[in-house]
Amino acid sequence: MIVGQKWLAVELLRQCRREGHAVAAVAGVPGDRLLEAAAVEGVRSVAATGALDPAAVPAGVDVILCAHAHGFVPAAARQRARFGALGFHPSLLPRHRGRDAVRWTLHMREPVAGGSLYWLDDGADTGPVALQDWCHVRPGDTPAGLWRRELAPMALRLFSLALGLLEAGGLPAVPQDAALATWEPAFAAGPLVRG
Repeated sequence: MIVGQKWLAVELLRQCRREGHAVAAVAGVPGDRLLEAAAVEGVRSVAATGALDPAAVPAGVDVILCAHAHGFVPAAARQRARFGALGFHPSLLPRHRGRDAVRWTLHMREPVAGGSLYWLDDGADTGPVALQDWCHVRPGDTPAGLWRRELAPMALRLFSLALGLLEAGGLPAVPQDAALATWEPAFAAGPLVRG
């Protein structure tokens, strides 16, 4: 099952289908292109705002994949999936937990950015890390530019790798080091360019 929105969720749906994975359902924001793509692909869709209703998770689902998902996936929903739920966060967790990780990476002038595929729990971006990757931040990068060039493709690669590892027998779950964790609030509106 895929939970999410926007480009990343749509591309994850398409990637899963290309790679031969059965997608039992998607859950997305009403009016989002994920629900439209699911209709074209013939995949059951559920409009979801806020917390995911556990009843929306079909029986027999192996894993819930959260791609650009800002809603909460409660324990009761995660437990309906054989392995639980994996989400992508555009930072090297436990750094930059929170909604605007890419903007904060640039604001703090960090030379390296990254992405984490992690097991969802009841916290915000706090679950054990399954996979991570990193990239350089270039002068002049904007949040949207860094996302498009590096982080969104990275997310798709990590999801693909994770599904392969699950099929082969397992995926890591490394606890995050709380001593290294940072949390930043939603960033103030306005352009941000790294110079």
